[in-house]
Amino acid sequence: MDASPTAPTLRSLVPSVFLPTVVYEIGNGAIAPIIALTALAVGASAAEAGFTLAVLGVGQVLGDVPAAALAERIGDRRAMVVAGGLAIVALLACRLSGSLPVLAGGLLVLGMANSVYYLARQAYMTDVVPVGLRARAMSTLGGSHRIGLFIGPFVGAGAIALFGMRSAYVVAMTTAAIAAVLLLAFPDVEAADERQRAVRGGAGSLEMLVRHRRLFLTLGLAVLAVAAVRAARQTVLPLWAAHIGLGAGTTSLVFGIAGALDVAMFYPSGHIMDRRGRLSIALPSMVVLGGSMMLLPLTGTALTLALVAMAMSLGNGLGSGIMMTLGADTAPVDGRVRYLSVWRAFSDSGNAAGPVVMSIVATVATLAAGIVSVGAVGLLAAAGLAAWVPKHSRLAWPRDVAADTGG
Repeated sequence: MDASPTAPTLRSLVPSVFLPTVVYEIGNGAIAPIIALTALAVGASAAEAGFTLAVLGVGQVLGDVPAAALAERIGDRRAMVVAGGLAIVALLACRLSGSLPVLAGGLLVLGMANSVYYLARQAYMTDVVPVGLRARAMSTLGGSHRIGLFIGPFVGAGAIALFGMRSAYVVAMTTAAIAAVLLLAFPDVEAADERQRAVRGGAGSLEMLVRHRRLFLTLGLAVLAVAAVRAARQTVLPLWAAHIGLGAGTTSLVFGIAGALDVAMFYPSGHIMDRRGRLSIALPSMVVLGGSMMLLPLTGTALTLALVAMAMSLGNGLGSGIMMTLGADTAPVDGRVRYLSVWRAFSDSGNAAGPVVMSIVATVATLAAGIVSVGAVGLLAAAGLAAWVPKHSRLAWPRDVAADTGG
């Protein structure tokens, strides 16, 4: 008789999960600084260039539900390989674009490819990772995204220095291809307990939304708020730095220092969540991120801005993987992929909405008011998590973890 498969470990997931994710995100990080510049180069105004940045997020939201259908039809790993091919086509369109519609179309398709990749990987991890390791696995997956996004701009900058601005898209095409090859070369680790494997097919995404409407109208809205604050963080820092007169070099240095702290927090975050419950990390993460963001308008020098930026990155890094972990905690076995597609649609909508809300308030009032309002949303998100996570996740607090694991 064949020996039953052993439970996956973080190390066993490196070749098939974490390494391809880092490589894939290096490409996204490489193009992030030049999307707006490309829009300007094809004749867009500053306002149109800003909107172009949002198209990537819109594509991700639009792709969440179709991504579930694709993953159910052909499997998670094949869906990610397809996503890699789709991303290459989209990036080629961006590379060759001579007009704003072509660039926007490429970014829209790239966002949809990203949604396929992210959903398929989260669904696989939910299937195979033991509950006692779930938060560490999800936070490490989140850390893999952060590492790739951190490395990407440096790789892109080197290519740009040698071959020009649009060579960053070639870097992203290359990393998408390498990620696809890695997915084909390294098979997925099998679940030790097949009982936790999702039942696929049957219920659609709309049925999942209706069936779990109470959860999505409570915890789902809190998740949307969390995503909005985390996305706005990337917008408010450079805007306030420019407002107080800091140059691009100083702003980049602040981003780099803060980004390193963000990356460093992913494993401690998951370890604490697995040992002390989800809210032991979720609440401090949002309180620190929201509170420090509200302090940002009080800064007036590079030093004070850097200190607040580090506090914001600490809060953001503490929350590494929290939304994926809560999605896995609350997902049913029957129709799990469809459920996760709705879950991701909420979080991705928050990612798209955060900078927009901040911009609207800043336009109506002041930049400082816009920043403070988004920080306040972070505190409200913390309150929502405190109220609703215990109602929907059996692993909210230390006593819940102890009861579940027999500790």
